[in-house]
Amino acid sequence: MARTQIINYKNLYYPPGGILLWIIIYLELITFGIALVFMGIHASDMPELFHASRLLLDRSLGTINTIVLLSSGWSMAQSLHFFRKGNFAKSRLFLVGSMLGGLLFIVIKGIEYYDKVDAGLTMGFNTFFSYYWMLTLFHVIHVFVGLVILGTMLLGLRKNPERIQLDDFEAAGAFWHLCDLIWLLLFPVIYLLY
Repeated sequence: MARTQIINYKNLYYPPGGILLWIIIYLELITFGIALVFMGIHASDMPELFHASRLLLDRSLGTINTIVLLSSGWSMAQSLHFFRKGNFAKSRLFLVGSMLGGLLFIVIKGIEYYDKVDAGLTMGFNTFFSYYWMLTLFHVIHVFVGLVILGTMLLGLRKNPERIQLDDFEAAGAFWHLCDLIWLLLFPVIYLLY
């Protein structure tokens, strides 16, 4: 019984990936949340502008990117599942799938960015597009950082998987899921609501 209490106590104060990572995750979510609140305030002041601007976005590409990123998150969960079981080959396979999903997300986003720049819809075009660029570029930076983290895990899985700590792998997965969660906040607000 005492051992069970220690395990529960440890899980409460040491969530998967460690408490510091979760502080970072909460701070990131708060940062994006505050930006979305300010976007909503500006949208309520300029509803016609925000609606007309949203219609200039490619909802299909946004939807495809949502599916890609969620699939990548599922693949990361599978990678972590197999890592915990000691099946490093399957863990590596699903980790590669996660990374390919992240790269595909960036490629699709790059196509969308190219189309916006080509149409003159840059950050200074109007208030809506200032928020669009600021929020989506900040998210893309998170995806890049996530890919670097996953790449580090992949190298470890290829060289010496027994040396990778479970906490480190869980931290990588938690950060990758943060990218999913941020996009799930951004996509409906930017692409669907206004």
